[in-house]
Amino acid sequence: MQSLGVISINLWQVLISLANLGILFLLVKKFLFQPVRNILAQRQAHVDQLYAEADEAKAKAEADQGLWAERMAGARAEADSLIADAREAARRTGDILLDEAKSRADGIVRQAEEEAELEKRRAEEEVRREMADLSTSLAGKLLGREISAEDHRALIDSFLDELDQQKGAL
Repeated sequence: MQSLGVISINLWQVLISLANLGILFLLVKKFLFQPVRNILAQRQAHVDQLYAEADEAKAKAEADQGLWAERMAGARAEADSLIADAREAARRTGDILLDEAKSRADGIVRQAEEEAELEKRRAEEEVRREMADLSTSLAGKLLGREISAEDHRALIDSFLDELDQQKGAL
């Protein structure tokens, strides 16, 4: 069999290697792990701060959203109120204009009735004059003499007045 002389274990060499490993571990821990932990702690604090700021901004945004919703509701209510006021004002203006138009129309109708009555009187008076002239000339021809126009008109006017009275009695 062959000897395993090549693989031999030197106890002092193992102890020195373990001591080197312990020293290296302490040096790495002192100079490498501690600064890394500090950096990680700083980053964690920074991230926590960012989360806190984000939460604060979100809360403020939600509060602002509530405020804006309240203001929008107020604006809508005010707009509805303005629209209702405008409709009421338009209705009142329309009523006033309609009343004025009715009043003007009534005035025009009244004036037209008065003018028609006046025209009717003028026409009756004209008919009376023509009848008086016609009857005067007819009576003058029949009687062979001429009656004064004033006397004849007075007779005809009294006759027409009697006719008007009889018409009014019916």
